[in-house]
Amino acid sequence: MATKKTAVKMTAMDKVKLARDPKRPHLLDFLKYAASDFEELHGDRLVSDDRGLIAGFATIGTAKCLVLGHHKGATVEENLEANFGMANPDGYRKAMRLAKLAEKFHLPIVTFVDTPGAYPGDTAEARGQAEAIAKSLEFFSLLKTPVVVVVTGEGGSGGALAIAVGDRILMLENAVYSVISPEGCAGILWRDGAKAPEAAEALRITARDLKNLGVIDEIVPEPEGGAQKNHKAAALAVKKAVLAAIRELEKIPVDKLVSARYAKFRAMGNFY
Repeated sequence: MATKKTAVKMTAMDKVKLARDPKRPHLLDFLKYAASDFEELHGDRLVSDDRGLIAGFATIGTAKCLVLGHHKGATVEENLEANFGMANPDGYRKAMRLAKLAEKFHLPIVTFVDTPGAYPGDTAEARGQAEAIAKSLEFFSLLKTPVVVVVTGEGGSGGALAIAVGDRILMLENAVYSVISPEGCAGILWRDGAKAPEAAEALRITARDLKNLGVIDEIVPEPEGGAQKNHKAAALAVKKAVLAAIRELEKIPVDKLVSARYAKFRAMGNFY
């Protein structure tokens, strides 16, 4: 007689490890299966074209939109070129430049979040990393066009939040989204990196925790075994959720859309 398998409950740290799996689909994988006629645009018109953040116009289903997101890369060479998905100020300024163009043409914006955080190097600091992130938060909060955010892997700190101020926040079920990494949190609170699993639980960084807290709006289911097992199925699930969100947001007058977005983020952290 066959015995029924019992599902193993994943801990928060298990989710962190899964979100960091290099085999998970990255931005270009989602574009391959969920979008068509992607036309990448380059440069912030100030310094350079940051490869840690890619942006361009594409069609998702029947929706013409601007797609932008962190680019980690699938090979060692791509990882190094993209700085492992850690964007420089140039990347955030590129995102704002193109988002303004999308607003001009009344096109929705879809952002894909997957980064351990913004690049913390001295060159980024010299070019105004903190200012670029702060400006991006203000910019996206007031943008007069629908913005849909998808957290696909690791959503790390301000580097993630800089392109995650949107009207609908979607999150793959095995992704994580946090103000600091579990290892960083454990090092600060306990001066012991081995306590990272405890920190991961305390931070409430899983999709289910964040949905319960009202930080995200929808959890996108992943294929059995995780998105890394089937890139196409994961991308198609994201496509379906993104299209539904865009169609819903397009019905809302732009002034109400912006007001609701601003109120949504102002209310976070208020549990009374």
